[in-house]
Amino acid sequence: MGILDNRVAIITGAGGGLGAAHARVFASEGCSVVVNDINQEAAQKVVDEIAAAGGKAIVNTSDITNYDDSLNAVKQAIDTFGDLNIVLNNAGVNRDRMFASMTEQEWDTIMAVHLKGHFCISSHAVHYWRGQSKEGKLVSGRIINTTSGAGLQGSIGQSNYAAAKAGIAALTLNQAAELGRYGITANAVAPSARTGMTMGVPEMAQRMAAPEDGSFDHFAPENVSVLLAWLGSEESSHVTGRVFESEGGRICIADGWRTTEGVDKGAQWKPAEIGSAMEELLKKEVPAQKVWGT
Repeated sequence: MGILDNRVAIITGAGGGLGAAHARVFASEGCSVVVNDINQEAAQKVVDEIAAAGGKAIVNTSDITNYDDSLNAVKQAIDTFGDLNIVLNNAGVNRDRMFASMTEQEWDTIMAVHLKGHFCISSHAVHYWRGQSKEGKLVSGRIINTTSGAGLQGSIGQSNYAAAKAGIAALTLNQAAELGRYGITANAVAPSARTGMTMGVPEMAQRMAAPEDGSFDHFAPENVSVLLAWLGSEESSHVTGRVFESEGGRICIADGWRTTEGVDKGAQWKPAEIGSAMEELLKKEVPAQKVWGT
């Protein structure tokens, strides 16, 4: 028996890295998995690994940035496995550049793959779940989004990526607030693990390398996957609208923006008065975490 027995998931970007780890862990917990990736060969390899281990999975190559094509992933899940319960938005790319040198194409590519990519399949899944709910059926829908520490606190040289990941965190809060009435939860996870993107940076590759002595593999992507498997299960119905951080054996909730006490004059400020008010505000402030790379 697994925590995801009789459940069906679409996992995007599951042909490698974190997505492949998520697919394998989900399948090992009894989930039927739609392995979505634009690289059909890579996706097929993951499906073959799952099948060899006794699990159920199929390949899907829908373009997550194309709204109409994304519908095919949802249709394939339902046609093949009879239902859909989980959308795990994992697919992503990098186009790192300092803001002063960033091109429009580098900005647009990140927004398309990350931010729009988190919208498309989820939108079609929500239409399906809302329809079920209106028919009186019990819905246990799960949207699991992938944000990043870059989106939660910024990251030098990644303005596009940070902005998209921050957008995903805010999107998650809205989804949770709006969709609970239909039996749908929405949560996001900021993972820290060994992936194709992180291993492409020499310093990161060295720091995240698997230990050779057989000790706990702190940066193994499966360490993140187990949290997502639980979030995709029926056990997690009471948890929604959270942004988690996951690294190694550590799981925490990211504490978001909060309105402070502030300074209230009770009347309109004069421009010359703002300086003293600002001094008071800054004295009371609890500083945010530093931007990555500073």
